[in-house]
Amino acid sequence: MTSFETSPQLGVWRALAALAVVFVMLTTTGWTALRHQRETTALQSSRTAWEHGRMNGHLLPDPGSAPARLARFFASLTAPQRTGLAHDYALAVGNMNGAPAELRYRANRVALHQQVRLERARMHDKRLTASGQQLAGRRMHRYESMSTGDRQILAFDPEGSGRVAEVFGNLDKAERISVVVPGVDTDLLTFQRTNRKYSAPVGMAQALYAAEGEASPSTRTAVIAWADYTSPDGLGIDSATAMRAESGAVRLNALLTALPGSAPVAMFCHSYGSVVCGVAAHSMPDRVADIAVAGSPGMRVENAAQLETGARVWAMRDADDWVQDVPHLEVGGLGHGEDPMAREFGARVLSARDAQGHGGYFRPGTDSLRNFAEIGTGAYHSVRCAHGVAACTAGLSDTTEAGRA
Repeated sequence: MTSFETSPQLGVWRALAALAVVFVMLTTTGWTALRHQRETTALQSSRTAWEHGRMNGHLLPDPGSAPARLARFFASLTAPQRTGLAHDYALAVGNMNGAPAELRYRANRVALHQQVRLERARMHDKRLTASGQQLAGRRMHRYESMSTGDRQILAFDPEGSGRVAEVFGNLDKAERISVVVPGVDTDLLTFQRTNRKYSAPVGMAQALYAAEGEASPSTRTAVIAWADYTSPDGLGIDSATAMRAESGAVRLNALLTALPGSAPVAMFCHSYGSVVCGVAAHSMPDRVADIAVAGSPGMRVENAAQLETGARVWAMRDADDWVQDVPHLEVGGLGHGEDPMAREFGARVLSARDAQGHGGYFRPGTDSLRNFAEIGTGAYHSVRCAHGVAACTAGLSDTTEAGRA
């Protein structure tokens, strides 16, 4: 629900009414709508080519192998061999959990340059409508921006509306890692915005990275803007169910499992992103020390204990965030359960002062961003609890370890 700065209650209730109709249809007819089979995607083609590739006379390892095995494989190669694979199988390597981060950045730059050429050709393809040519132009410009040498694209898939993840900071040397998980209407074209900059994943991550540097200048941090899942489009059936969250959770945990080093990880999950984090929580690796949700419609559980995680669970919501008016319940798969802000949920409730609505939690100068930065750097004594009550820090002390409480 990232893109909704303001959403009147009327719109929410209309959406819920529509969902109720859909629910009745589903309970009487079943889930009968199937997606049409599509042509092989560019990423699938790259992986297929990898599966038939060879190095030193031997087949390359299965691209779906455990990250540790793939890491050992890449470590056994010379630098020219690794670079060659990044160029020959750009999308496969660029999305391969277990490949070195720097190699993935290189591979994705190659893939992005390839997509720039494809979209530039589509801009002048007379078989496309005017709007299709215009869309090709927008995608081409976005790919050009993402392919510049200083950007660190950790994942990239141009299929459909697209998926992407970007790193700020040095992932290999980080002492603390933060992952930003956005909500609905997140795709390649909304990954970065000029207007409402801090409601888009890149702006969120940039703001958090800068704030963490201010909160703890001596701590080496890295922040990942993670939009590597297919998010729901607007307020519809997908945003009211866990379908997109379940597939997103698998992808999120694949990323977390493959992160280099052993630095503690903090999750910052906005809107529907908190649903993704809630579904993923029980399978997250132990190094995930904190899960913070903002503007959450629910986490698919009735209380924090049901997340089955040892991570600290934090929650915040601005007083003007429209999501507070969405009923926090789950019936027949619709809705996302208890409000994480509710006392009975059991999260540590933080101040979000000055966030000004649903899309402002990462805006500089807000309590919400300051709190995120303190959590991300492990400075728990500095967080500001909601309503000026210190209950959210009970039993905590500052630590650079992934301590649990």
